[in-house]
Amino acid sequence: MAVRKALAASCLLGVSLMAPCAHGASSSFVVKDIRVEGLQRVTLGAALLNLPIRVGDELDAAAQANAIKKLYATGNFEDIQLMRDGDALVVQVRERPTISSIEFAGNKDIKEEQLQQSLDSSGVRVGEALDRTVLRTLEQGLEDFYYGVGKYSAKIQAVVTPLPRNRVALKFNFIEGVSAKIQQINFVGNKVFSEERLLAQMSLRDEKPWWNFIADQKYQKQKLAGDLEALRSYYMDRGYLRFRVDSTQVAMTPDKKGIYITLNLKEGEQYKISAVKLRGDLIGRESELKALVPLQVGELYSAADVAHTEESLSKFLGRFGYAYPQVHTYPVINDETHEVELNINVEPGARIHVRRINISGNQVTRDEVVRREMRQMEGSWFSNEKVESSKSRLNRLGFFETVEVQPQRIPGHQDQVDLDVKVKEQPVGSISGGVGYGTESGVSFQFGLQQDNFLGTGNKVAFNFNMNDYSKTYDVSYTDPYFTMDGVSLGGRAYYTKFEAGNANLVDYNNETLGVSATFGYPINENNRLEYGLGFENNKLSQLKAYAQIRKFWSLYSGETDSQGRVVFNNINFTSSWTRNYLNKGMFPTAGNRQQFTGKVTIPGSDLQFYKLSFDNSNYLPLDQDHQWVIAGRFRMAYGNGYGSVDGYSQVLPFFENYYAGGSEWLRGFQSNTVGPKAIYLVNDQGQSGTIGTDQAVGGNAQAVASLEFIVPTPFAPESYRNQLRTSVFFDIGSVWDTTFDPATYAQCVSGCDKFYDYSDPSLYRASTGVALQWLSPMGPLVFSFAYPLKKQPGDKTEVFSFNIGRTF
Repeated sequence: MAVRKALAASCLLGVSLMAPCAHGASSSFVVKDIRVEGLQRVTLGAALLNLPIRVGDELDAAAQANAIKKLYATGNFEDIQLMRDGDALVVQVRERPTISSIEFAGNKDIKEEQLQQSLDSSGVRVGEALDRTVLRTLEQGLEDFYYGVGKYSAKIQAVVTPLPRNRVALKFNFIEGVSAKIQQINFVGNKVFSEERLLAQMSLRDEKPWWNFIADQKYQKQKLAGDLEALRSYYMDRGYLRFRVDSTQVAMTPDKKGIYITLNLKEGEQYKISAVKLRGDLIGRESELKALVPLQVGELYSAADVAHTEESLSKFLGRFGYAYPQVHTYPVINDETHEVELNINVEPGARIHVRRINISGNQVTRDEVVRREMRQMEGSWFSNEKVESSKSRLNRLGFFETVEVQPQRIPGHQDQVDLDVKVKEQPVGSISGGVGYGTESGVSFQFGLQQDNFLGTGNKVAFNFNMNDYSKTYDVSYTDPYFTMDGVSLGGRAYYTKFEAGNANLVDYNNETLGVSATFGYPINENNRLEYGLGFENNKLSQLKAYAQIRKFWSLYSGETDSQGRVVFNNINFTSSWTRNYLNKGMFPTAGNRQQFTGKVTIPGSDLQFYKLSFDNSNYLPLDQDHQWVIAGRFRMAYGNGYGSVDGYSQVLPFFENYYAGGSEWLRGFQSNTVGPKAIYLVNDQGQSGTIGTDQAVGGNAQAVASLEFIVPTPFAPESYRNQLRTSVFFDIGSVWDTTFDPATYAQCVSGCDKFYDYSDPSLYRASTGVALQWLSPMGPLVFSFAYPLKKQPGDKTEVFSFNIGRTF
């Protein structure tokens, strides 16, 4: 093609027959007509528009070369020839073929969406003309990507298949091969630290222990660069100011499957700090800024401490409106004494205030719900502390999958920024319902509706209805977390339950409960909150059978009876709670901690006088920067009992207020609410009394449960579902017992004795382990778990698989 262009550009034909010009001819002529031949996709007008020759122009060798250059520059033609037919100029072209389809085969490490983006940036797309010279560049670029992740045997080939009407089908065939594994990492020149210590600082390893989930034996150029920086930081943090990596050799085995890495190190000497000086514009707060500097004379130099100092000073300045401060440390090194003088220069820059807060991404949630959580206000000085606090509060709402808060400079205004708040909403409600059948519950019907962001107002609304052979429940609640602008919350609840324990294969009694309550709360500060509640509850008990634990309760309380002979108890309950929340998110937290202490007590004068106390704690510790690997720990302690006395006897906790365990929240692997003391029946056979042990749970007045979880990335889940799925490996342990139980007071066991043990002993614990998956689905939170009981007690009911909707843990 190059020769053809050269010949066409160097000569003109001087005969009347149409033919290519002869090399070496130098004649020229005046063009009286122009014809373009070979056009298919390109229009004649477009071709003539790009041809810099017009009728009447004199055509010579220079004009030919310029014409060919201009036509090739359009990108439409694969071959161009200029011919002369008398006084007419004939332009013969062969158009580039049009791409009819693009196909990828064999690619696993690169998604098709990424490949298509790469092709689009190079102008290779369906419907466009194909430039064959671009294909090799694309092939080489894709192969370079695979080389970067250690796949040196990767090959990419672009196959062009001709089709009718000057079209082609384009197919990229990928042979990815296998990643080269690191066979050995060698250090040369290290005297201070051992190879084992240095390897521990690197993510790339030549041996991967089974317990190290983060280490990678596959070679990647980018990870090696990061590891070199990690080694440098390790030495610099320990005073080795002159440390450097002199050279890095990466050798490959002939089969391109093995890598040998050699790092040549120069450690140098340790340096101590001889002086620390703070300079620049200290905004009149020199003493406060100096107090933030942890660097001390005589200590070993630490690059991490220097970086921390710069960050602390920048954040401090950010609290007073200096959004873009420049804090840099300039060391003066004395190689003879091995000392370094640190000069910290502070340039706060212009003081900035926030002009406007722009909120986007909230399709359901109202702007006012977002704005009331903002601690950075419009028109006030910018404060990075208030910006971070605003972001944390929005995350804790649980309404949003992601929250981004970024200041944006305003062109032409050095002292103003806009604050862009971008949120991505996630499901915050749940709808559950169904019809089922169980061997214990019979036919059941359940429906529930819960919305934590009702109509985008941030208010919480819940309605639940549940009916089966032994229970019928109606429960309606409403909470306004911002009843006042100061964050005072107000809520209310009304509920009705009819429970027939005998039909549930539990202890035999019926309890009909009607209750109403009101709550209000207020914040103490950004992370602490108090809530109080007052409620009335009416209990009507009937069908009370003679199992032993209820007799103790019944011996103290007789209660009034209604027209149907049911025993009636009327109680007024006072509740309170303190919550301390430092979690980074409201749903699926990955860092921080949360504590909650709750209490409930019936006020004096109620038919039953008792109290219940509980303490919950949750902690999340991320193991990596992306928070994909997290250790989570939870525990709860609860206790309840009576207060005061009746006829000289101490009051007790009512049996229908007992604690239980088991199910998807605590002690997975055991059926819901079945862990704890079992019912004991008293019998009298031929004048001789005795007891019968059962597996019917009655609960206890004390509970201690805990869970340790290792949260891991969900296998095979796409990146877009990362914030909606959570997979964890867990270990649960706990116990439920009764502090008032005394086995010595019971007669000799005559049946079910293997299930009759000391229910007052808290050391009779249960334990289980397994795997759990949580999904924030459009219907609400779904929880699946597979669990295996490690430790159980006589009479416990276990289950391997459990599933719940509408709850998270």
